[in-house]
Amino acid sequence: MLAGAYPFLAEAGLGSEGVYVGQDAWSGGGFCFDPWELYRQGVLTNPNCLLAGVVGKGKSFLAKSLATRSIAFGKRVYVPGDPKGEWSNVADAVGGAAIRLGPGSSNRLNPLDPGPKPANLTDADWQGLLRSRRRALLGSMSQAALGRPLHPIEHTSLDIALACACNVAAVPVLTYVVDHLFAPRTPHGLGMSSGQLAEASRDVGHALRRLVAGDLAGLFDGPSTVKFDPNLPMISLDLSRIHGSDELMAMVMTCASAWMEAALAQPDGGQRWVIYDEAWRLMRQPALLARMQSQWKLSRGLGIANLLIVHRLSDLDAVGEAGSEARALARGLLADCSTRIIYHQEASEIHSTASLLALSSAEAHQIAELQRGEGLWQVTRRSFVVRHQATDDETGVFNTSLRMQPQSECVDAQ
Repeated sequence: MLAGAYPFLAEAGLGSEGVYVGQDAWSGGGFCFDPWELYRQGVLTNPNCLLAGVVGKGKSFLAKSLATRSIAFGKRVYVPGDPKGEWSNVADAVGGAAIRLGPGSSNRLNPLDPGPKPANLTDADWQGLLRSRRRALLGSMSQAALGRPLHPIEHTSLDIALACACNVAAVPVLTYVVDHLFAPRTPHGLGMSSGQLAEASRDVGHALRRLVAGDLAGLFDGPSTVKFDPNLPMISLDLSRIHGSDELMAMVMTCASAWMEAALAQPDGGQRWVIYDEAWRLMRQPALLARMQSQWKLSRGLGIANLLIVHRLSDLDAVGEAGSEARALARGLLADCSTRIIYHQEASEIHSTASLLALSSAEAHQIAELQRGEGLWQVTRRSFVVRHQATDDETGVFNTSLRMQPQSECVDAQ
């Protein structure tokens, strides 16, 4: 009865296990959070988290704090795509690596790299897994570039081009795939000539060509010049030097993150945060949403906790048309996040946020009143208002507003 009337005051917290986040605004006690421990206890049905908040209210600060503090508990952190380069200083500060891609960088990634072979797989099973993984990646990139689903013959052309590329080198590169799309070798029994197959492959070939020529030349068109070290505490892919449309950025993030995903599939990889900052860019691409949904579904088996960072929940309703598969996929990501952290939202967003999260009237009212550094944490059916507390060292590394403030101004830790 009391908990229903006073949902915040009656809460007893989540326990002392895990990362210290800050102060429970209503009880005054400390608030700790560990999605893996809460899943083990049966509090959560999955370890995935959603973090939403308008610009300047502290959501990025919280994400970086959660990530870096988790390292002390043996967790590792992967940022598959950092469009603004905000995680590079963080990775450097914790002894990790920030891999910078784009003009002025000599770094190159081959998204078709195999990654380490799991010890429990036979050679035949491993080759089958590689084919499936590479084929899914090529399909996602092609659909993202074309802005439509692939036709059946285009699926066939990709299969043939990938097989030919693998015959050229043990570790194929995208350039080989593109070459075979434009000049395919028709296998026996396909029922069409090489010229007919080349005509059918043309659109896909031109779609993927942008990743190996023109404005993206040098990023993904050859063997990797960077070695992935899964033992580092944090690895971030800095894409801040790459400029263009959301569709272009989504293609680049897909290509770059595929290089990192090979390490996520290792059964002995330990517990890891995978952080999707500026996720609204990815959610506009149905093919990329499907890849993300797969990773969300596999999170428990892989030992990972995905953190999806957006500005507002209405970003989900900007995905596809009402009733479309893309809209359903975006809503599915939300449904597969047992923890939802909502920072301040504009008044126009309160109703849709309350509807999507099934908030009570008290919780909805609280969102509009949240101050900088405060968030409404919805952990399954339980809610908390938490004031994030940061150290001076964290403030110096994490704060993304320094350039907007006078040099002499003291930076608020939140």
